[in-house]
Amino acid sequence: MNFDELLEFKKDLKILLKKYRTLHDDLDIVQKVLSISPDERPPFSFRIDQLGIKTCVIKVRKIACKSLKGKGVNSGLSLVYAYFPAEQKITFIELYHKNDKDLEDRNRILMHFS
Repeated sequence: MNFDELLEFKKDLKILLKKYRTLHDDLDIVQKVLSISPDERPPFSFRIDQLGIKTCVIKVRKIACKSLKGKGVNSGLSLVYAYFPAEQKITFIELYHKNDKDLEDRNRILMHFS
């Protein structure tokens, strides 16, 4: 499985790394899991189908982050990625803490994948 990142994702990651220092290691684990099972796995992840795009866009809720240990059930990171099964490729679109925003940036998804 090949992994790629949007420029906006890299900016998100850079900002979040200041708060959550274990995030690089945590994303390495996420990549290993996605290499084995890249498709949606409810209730942990689901497709974002309402956008009317052909690309398979999946949102993962509650990314395990060692820096967030013991912060409660309302804490957690969300990851949005596009999965291209024919190319065996995943492109990371967005990463955010759910206290900072409620929903994914649908304009970003549409801008890159419509």
